[in-house]
Amino acid sequence: MSNSSQRPTVAEINLDNLVHNLHVTRAVLGHGVAIMPALKADAYGHGAIECARSLERARAEWFGVALPEEGLKLREAGIATPILCLGGFWEGQEQSLIAGRLTPVVFRLDLLDRLDRAAKSAGRVDYHLKVDTGMGRLGVPFSELDDFLERAARFENVRLDGLMTHLASADSDPAFTEKQIAAFEKALEMVRARGHRPTWIHEANSAGAHAYPQSRGNLVRLGGVLYGLWRDVTNKSVAPLDWRPVMSLRSRITFLKTVPQSSPLGYGGTFVTKRESRIATLPIGYEDGLRRALSNRGQVLVRGQLVPIVGRVSMDLTLVDVTDIPEAAVGDDVMIIGKQAASQITAEDLAAHIGTISYEVTCGISDRVPRIYVGGSTG
Repeated sequence: MSNSSQRPTVAEINLDNLVHNLHVTRAVLGHGVAIMPALKADAYGHGAIECARSLERARAEWFGVALPEEGLKLREAGIATPILCLGGFWEGQEQSLIAGRLTPVVFRLDLLDRLDRAAKSAGRVDYHLKVDTGMGRLGVPFSELDDFLERAARFENVRLDGLMTHLASADSDPAFTEKQIAAFEKALEMVRARGHRPTWIHEANSAGAHAYPQSRGNLVRLGGVLYGLWRDVTNKSVAPLDWRPVMSLRSRITFLKTVPQSSPLGYGGTFVTKRESRIATLPIGYEDGLRRALSNRGQVLVRGQLVPIVGRVSMDLTLVDVTDIPEAAVGDDVMIIGKQAASQITAEDLAAHIGTISYEVTCGISDRVPRIYVGGSTG
């Protein structure tokens, strides 16, 4: 058994792998293309502050967050790198944006008006204009861009310093992606024709940056690939880089018992043993992020071997069948995501079992699972 006084369920974050993923991606992007690591959703569940510190030492040019609140937390932690608020801001947040030296994405004229008025006493404030070329979520619709630019011309205290869009299907639909890229090029022409000279031009996410060099502009927004999540979110027609998983999730066997054939296990007895079985209890459940949908279908690693999850995953505990590992014992390490001996389970593997993507898996690892950071002492 571990000598730790804490529950043995932890997520280990390898900061050396994080920086490695930044470096191998930068090498392919080439000179003149800056990188904006996405730190939204607590760095996809990996811990935004610690990841930001390592990436800042590794000289990432920008950070991207979804919310101003996320950006302010990074500032409070001492992060000095420019931060872009990808989801814009809410009415009333313009003053805190300026005070926190956060750059907002803008797609509404009324919010640009608010930002302009707030900037009057603070000096000129930069923003990035988002154009919707086909994602359909946020952004000035391409058909309305010229009118938006005309109406925005009256604002004197803000500067359009970035132009962006978001590629919806860069991992799967070349024709649609090419259409988006062409629309964005036209949008850039329209912006420049109005006299704007944005410093930053960006449309590529992880999948776009990898598969569509023409979408890179001079800044790419990288999310999953930096965290070693790529198998289910990048274009399979393009060879992957040497991206390494950053998170591993592990626990230990806390209880072990032998039950007879025909024993129902867990809530509702959804699993019934077909033989006398050795069943291990793990101190991890759906409140920790081990999805209930993995009941009777997921697997974990014990002593380097895959063993099945049996019965329903409950809030705090999960059962696995270790009958075929007679040497399994209380205190044995259990790998839910990661490598053990010669075997590996990836976040993509878990996602495939339940019909989702790896991002949802890592973002879903809850705060009650401690993050243990290793490496990352240098850039």
